[in-house]
Amino acid sequence: MNEELLTVKNITKRFGPMVAVDDVSITINKNDIVGLIGANGAGKTTCFNCITGNYIPDEGTVYYKGRDITRLSAAERVSMGIVRTFQLTATFNELSVIDNLRLSYFKSRNKSRLANIVFSKMKNIVSEEIYEYLDKFNLSHLTHKTAGSISLGERRVLEIVMALIYNPEIIMLDEPFAGLSEKEIDEVLEILQQSIGKRTIFIVEHKISKIERLIEDICVMADGKIICSGECQAVLKSDIVREGYWKMDKKTMETIVDA
Repeated sequence: MNEELLTVKNITKRFGPMVAVDDVSITINKNDIVGLIGANGAGKTTCFNCITGNYIPDEGTVYYKGRDITRLSAAERVSMGIVRTFQLTATFNELSVIDNLRLSYFKSRNKSRLANIVFSKMKNIVSEEIYEYLDKFNLSHLTHKTAGSISLGERRVLEIVMALIYNPEIIMLDEPFAGLSEKEIDEVLEILQQSIGKRTIFIVEHKISKIERLIEDICVMADGKIICSGECQAVLKSDIVREGYWKMDKKTMETIVDA
């Protein structure tokens, strides 16, 4: 039986006269891997921000494990098990790879504010778990390099591993393949595939041909609304998505989806 983990009910977010998210409802079950696609400006990231606490919706409700979290802060949601990444990598580029992981490890297990963390204490954190993460995700050769000196793809992997250290129940990825080469995308996919059946993933991405290897269900946004949702292939081939999102005829769409 499916266990509802995250439920978004009729959320709306306005910026002045502009409606960025318009009466959106989404349900994600435990261990589901769900994609969210849409053209630039469709409202995807704003929707993410309402779920993660970066924005408070003007209308509607966000539930996590049945609890109303609509007005909780982003930090409170992280402590509950909702962790996200961003379109632009959010690593500490002046710190080494291992110190980025140490910082995430420390923050995930301590409630003190970042400003109150004494870095000398963090430097003493030598956890077997951290080295296990370095080994598991092929970062050992970068251990003492600064995050700013490694490739974008390696920083993206590092950012995801930093999120995984929190041991979240749901990880929300905002365009994790942005700016990456084909090889780097495959490396990130390999990491994400290790979470299949173990962790819930909600992912915004434009590269549909890549995420359809990973996701089970998909939601399509246009003009702030969800225009279609459900099983990935069925949604991608649906008339409303073909005409309202892809703007192409059925024959062309089938060629792309089946490629």
